[in-house]
Amino acid sequence: MIKTVSPEAAASASALINQRIAELGDWRGEVLAHVRRLFVQALPDAVEEWKWSVPVWSCSGILCTGEAYQSAVKLTFPKGASLADPQHLFNASLEGKVRRAIDIREGEEINAQAFKDLVREAAALNETAARKRSPKG
Repeated sequence: MIKTVSPEAAASASALINQRIAELGDWRGEVLAHVRRLFVQALPDAVEEWKWSVPVWSCSGILCTGEAYQSAVKLTFPKGASLADPQHLFNASLEGKVRRAIDIREGEEINAQAFKDLVREAAALNETAARKRSPKG
């Protein structure tokens, strides 16, 4: 079950994310733009949203938020603790029982294939949870 948003809402979210990337104007904006491209490659049908003043990518629920801090871009997966991470991308919020995050610092690169695999796994987890919640018919 893929959440659909109106074309206007999608365009608005996309414009706000474009604006945020431009406002950053440094390596953090480049990282957010790169991550955004990886999301599109991994899940072309994922929904791009703007919540809590940050980019959010969703597919049957939130997959990841993208926050830009002074020293890192933090990609938080709300259900990250339930995801396999064989490439050890998660390097932050490891003590939590539910979420996990990836902090990308200036000059660091993310393993693109491992990230796309993680995004697809998060989407599959959301889809499984959505099927369990939907009434049997």
